[in-house]
Amino acid sequence: MADIDPLLQITPDMTPEIVGAPTTLRIDLTGDSPPMELDCFVLTNRPPEIVPGRPNRVWMDRFSERHPYRCLPMTMANTTGWEILCPIAFTAEWNGGPAIEDIRLTPDRPHPDFHDFAKTHFSGGVLTMHTGYLFRTRPGWDLWTGGPPNHIKDGVQPLAGIVETDWLPFPFTMNWLFTRPGRIRFDKGEPFCFISLTPHRALEQVQPVRRSLASEPELRGQYETWLKERANFNAKLGRRDPDAVREAWQRFYFRGETPAQEPAASDHINKRRLRTPRIGR
Repeated sequence: MADIDPLLQITPDMTPEIVGAPTTLRIDLTGDSPPMELDCFVLTNRPPEIVPGRPNRVWMDRFSERHPYRCLPMTMANTTGWEILCPIAFTAEWNGGPAIEDIRLTPDRPHPDFHDFAKTHFSGGVLTMHTGYLFRTRPGWDLWTGGPPNHIKDGVQPLAGIVETDWLPFPFTMNWLFTRPGRIRFDKGEPFCFISLTPHRALEQVQPVRRSLASEPELRGQYETWLKERANFNAKLGRRDPDAVREAWQRFYFRGETPAQEPAASDHINKRRLRTPRIGR
């Protein structure tokens, strides 16, 4: 849940500790000239770092041969947005009670900004963190905010929200909900918030329609070819066929091909390359 932030206030002496003392970080969103920008107005002396979403996940690395990275939709989700990184390592412990005081926050070492960054503003086991920015999108674009996709944290769940950042003149917070009493930890440099963009009203114009696959003979033929190819490949893997074992997995989607190995999409993407924030004025 991205809750509107009533706590952060900017004062004239809050100059960001970045070379050149910028008041804004800007992210170029397209390759157009000029590019669309996501303005990230700095609200604290030492704002958290913002980086393009990274594909790696610890739990994915633990699999044999890093098997989960073969799932292109998952790695694309991991990189379709920007991560806001935790500036301070800390632990949070919830005793299960309903009050604000029932969560205890402890930084690894004393830090002047810690209690402005992590708070227990809400009750009921909700941990609140401040992004340190006021975001401004172009007209017609909202900010989708939540936890990093496929980033698993035992004992706590990120809450998601969509914010109308094309007009909002104040920031929002990032909130995590304890799923049970206990202690959780955020490391320095760990993403605590993930931001992406979504059109403000485009989805309202979308009409889902249920159809019979038989009404699209070409698509049905491609699907049936895929079904047969997949069954044959899995059978070969089960027999430890040397060619199938060497190939390890079918790459139709990764390469943007149909099962007949014909190019299916001229704009297929198998690696997301988002822009790093630059300094603005």
